[in-house]
Amino acid sequence: MPLRSVPGQASVAKDTAGGKLFAPSAARNLSALLEVVTAHAPARGRALEIASGTGQHVVGLARALPQIDWQPSDVDPTRRASIDAHATEAALANVAQAAAIDATSVGWGAVLGPFDLIVLSNLLHLISAAEADTLLSESAQALTPGRPMVIYGPFRRDGRLTSAGDAQFDAALRAHDPEIGYKDVAEIASRAAACRLELTAQIDMPANNLCLILSRT
Repeated sequence: MPLRSVPGQASVAKDTAGGKLFAPSAARNLSALLEVVTAHAPARGRALEIASGTGQHVVGLARALPQIDWQPSDVDPTRRASIDAHATEAALANVAQAAAIDATSVGWGAVLGPFDLIVLSNLLHLISAAEADTLLSESAQALTPGRPMVIYGPFRRDGRLTSAGDAQFDAALRAHDPEIGYKDVAEIASRAAACRLELTAQIDMPANNLCLILSRT
C-alpha cells in the first residue's frame, strides 16, 4: 500500500532515545495480545509480524516465545528503524532485522514464506477493502497449512459498532479517507475463506477490540 495518510489519533507514537518510537496504545494492549498469541502459537518455528510499527509488540512477543524466530516488517522506513532499535536494545537473538514489506502489494507471500505464524495488529481499519483482500491472499500464500494467523484490532460485528467511541473513530477515518474504516468480522471471514484461511476463533479483547484466529487450510 502507499503510506496512507490517517487521522492523528489513528497512529500516535513519540520519539524516544536511540531512534526508538513509543506508542502508548501498543504498550497498553501488549499483555492481552501476548496471552492470545502464546495460546495459539506453534511450539517452534518462524513467525512474521506484518506492520510491526514501533517494534514494541515484536520485542514482547519474541521475549515471551523465544523458541520462535520473528521477522518484523513495515512499509515505513522510520518505523523499521524503530523496530531495529527496540530489538537491538532488547538483545534478542530471535528477532531478525525489520523487512521492508508492503503487505498490501502482490507477490511478497510466495517470496518470503513459509511462516508458521503470522501476527497483524491494528491495520485492517487503516486500509481499503481491496488492500485487505490482497493482504489476506498474500498471507495465505506465506502461511504453512494448518498454522495460524492472528489479527488484532477493532471491527464491526454483524454490521454494527459496539461503542460510541468506535462510531466516532470509524467516522473520523472515513471522513479522512472514504476507502478506509472498520471492517466487519463476517466480511473478513468471507474474504479470508476465499484465500483458504478459515476463521477458527473470535476472541474479545480490551477496549472493544477483537482477535480473529485464522487457520490456513
